[in-house]
This record gives sequence, structure tokens and C-alpha cells, in this order.
Amino acid sequence: MITFALIGGFLLLLVIGVPVAISLAGSSLIYVMLEGVQPHLVVLHRMIGGIDSFPLLAIPFFIMAGSLMNSGGITNRIYDFALALVGWLKGGLGHVNVVGSVIFAGMSGTAVADAGGLGNIEIKAMRDHGYSVDFAVGLTGASSTIGPIIPPSLPFVIYGVMANTSIGKLFAAGVIPGLVMALTMMIMVTYYAHTRGWHRDARFSIIALWRTFQRAFLPLLTPIILVGGMTTGVFTPTEAAIAATVYAIFLGMAVYRTLSLKKLIKVSLETAETTALILLIVAGASIFGYLITLTKVTDHVSALVLSVTTTPWMVLLMVNIFLLIVGCFMETIAAITILVPVLLPLMDKIGVDPVHFGLVMVLNLMIGLLTPPVGMVLYILARVSGISFERTTKACLPFMIPLLISMALVTYWPAMVMYLPNLFYK
Repeated sequence: MITFALIGGFLLLLVIGVPVAISLAGSSLIYVMLEGVQPHLVVLHRMIGGIDSFPLLAIPFFIMAGSLMNSGGITNRIYDFALALVGWLKGGLGHVNVVGSVIFAGMSGTAVADAGGLGNIEIKAMRDHGYSVDFAVGLTGASSTIGPIIPPSLPFVIYGVMANTSIGKLFAAGVIPGLVMALTMMIMVTYYAHTRGWHRDARFSIIALWRTFQRAFLPLLTPIILVGGMTTGVFTPTEAAIAATVYAIFLGMAVYRTLSLKKLIKVSLETAETTALILLIVAGASIFGYLITLTKVTDHVSALVLSVTTTPWMVLLMVNIFLLIVGCFMETIAAITILVPVLLPLMDKIGVDPVHFGLVMVLNLMIGLLTPPVGMVLYILARVSGISFERTTKACLPFMIPLLISMALVTYWPAMVMYLPNLFYK
């Protein structure tokens, strides 16, 4: 009954509109007061302990790096290079949309930054070239989900902290699945281009490719510096986030001179606000997860699932469906912090590597960004494109096909996911 007060209290507070962080901490405090064994201060101690973590320092720096790339006009250089690289294919701007997201994914680490930064450029360009706004919006939404899969990745940082798993391994594991996602989307764009008779949007030109490559060369070095530095041991993922931010400031203020002091201050304040919200959720989830473990809810969940089936692929299917549903109603960071303590013991019992499960969880929740009612990317795309939220949601539905295919490959082909982590982290 007291355990029900913990979970039921959390769900009740969520339903009546209380913010996630307060719902987590509030329901935990109610439980502690009713249970009467733990001192009340354990709530504060666990919340503070939950955010007293060196890897979490990466959060503000990855957020700031993505914002600086957008504010400094670097996204335009990336887009121009992608246009010269693949714009000559049939349905060229569709391919540009995907390739641009892959490149930007190596700098920002969030889907929201991709959708808000590159999305604005991509949707306008596709409209101007005669593509339907629905196709442009749907593809932009789907391609933005690549952002948190290819390193660096903000959700991987949170997952790594909550699961006590190597963030470097998670980053390495995301590279191949991210490229697979891009490939499936480009196959879908090719299908649309041939069935609808779309033409090429640009002529292939070595000169144009070389010129745009020169303009984008320094931004393109960002993922190479980050991934190369982490895999060779030059710096940790947290230090990589700091390096990305310093490099973005250097490009914006010293090289391209497109980033003013006023813009830097604005980005810094926005980063502080976003970081505070994320860390409040992490702090609330820390005490909530501790109490979930203490009350053996994780054991009950494992026993319940395993009573239905003990076959690993069936368990993974059930977990995938559950995560897809959760993604419809809960923000990514909140879902990770709440569900990792619950689901990770189950994964351990069926022999799933925590790094592999991290990819499965994050990819499922990324798909949730394109599903109502909470899908953040949908709201951003609706604002950027000027169409209704309902129409934006409908536009994204066809592009669930490549995302679900990618999710199936990630879930049931662990060798693909674990190849690079096993190669670089022996």
C-alpha cells in the first residue's frame, strides 16, 4: 500500500499537471513520510547526490555547443556542403536534409537543436524547390532524430550516469546505428523520387563541392575532434563537451565573426535555464529511483515480465512497445531517469548488454519526439513551417517506417551496435 503511494502519487501529480521534477521529488517525500523509517532529509541528500556527478557536466556544454553552432551561422555552411555533396541525386534536397542532419549530429547531440537549426533552412529550401511542405516537414522531423544517436549525445550522457555505464562506449555504439538510420531514410527518399518523378535539384560540380567543403571544413572537424579525442583517450566525454563549446566559440567569434558578445550572453543564459530544468529532473529521479529499488519494484517488474515469457527477443519486443508508448507521453530525459532503474535489472536477467540497451532505449524515445501529445520536435516543426500541429503529426507518420526498421535492426542485431565499442574499448 505504501509502495502504491510512491508510484500512484507520482502518476497523480503528473496527471494534474505538476512538473515532472516536482512530481518525482514530491511523491518520494510522501513515501518517506508514510514509511517512517528513512529520515526526511534522505530526499534532499539523494537528490543532491544524484546530480553530484562529473559526467553530468557534459550537459550544459553539449547544449551550448549546439546553440552556438546555430547562432553562429555554421548550420548554413553545413547545408551548402551537403547540397553540393548529394543535391545532384534524384530528390536531391531530401538527401541533403538527411546528410545535413548526420553532419550536424556530430556537433549538437540533441534532436531539438537539429530541428530548430537546420530544419528552418531545409524546409524553406525544399518549399522553394517545389517539394510539398508535408514531405519536407516529415523528413526533417525523422532526420532530426539522428542527432542524439550519432555522438555526441545528451541522452547517452544521462543514460550512462543512471546506468553506471561507460559514456564513451555508448557514443561509439551510436555511430553505426545512426548511419543505418540515415541510409533507411535516404532509401525512402529515393523511392519517393522515382515514384513521383522528381528531378535533381543541383548539378554535380567538383568546383562547388570543393568550395563548400572549404567553407565547411572547420565545422566538419568538430565530430572528428570529439570522437577522435575520446577514442584515443585524449579527453573524456565530459571534456569533449567542453572542447566542443570552446571550438564553437572560437569559430563563431574569431574565425567567422558571426557570433557577437550579445548572442554569446543570450546563448549562455538559455543554456543555464535548460540545464537547470534537466538537472532538476535528474535530481528528482535520483531519489525516486533509489526508493523504487529499495521497495523491490524492479524485482516485481522483472518477475511479471518473465512470468509471461523468458525468451529474450519477446522480452525486448515487449520493452520496445512499452518505451514507444512512454515516449508519447513523457519527455526523453524524464523517461530515461525514471525507467533505467526499473528496466536495466530485467535486461541483465535476459543477458542484454547495458550499452546495447542504451541504444534501444534512446532510439525508442527519439521516435517519441515525433508522436503526440508531448513530441517536442513536432511543436518546433509546426512553428518553423507555419502549419498546424495536427498536420505536422500526420506529415511525420510515413517516416516512422525507416525509424521502426532501424529500431528493429538495433534491437535484434546487437553485433552491429557493439562492434565499435568492442573495437575501441577492449
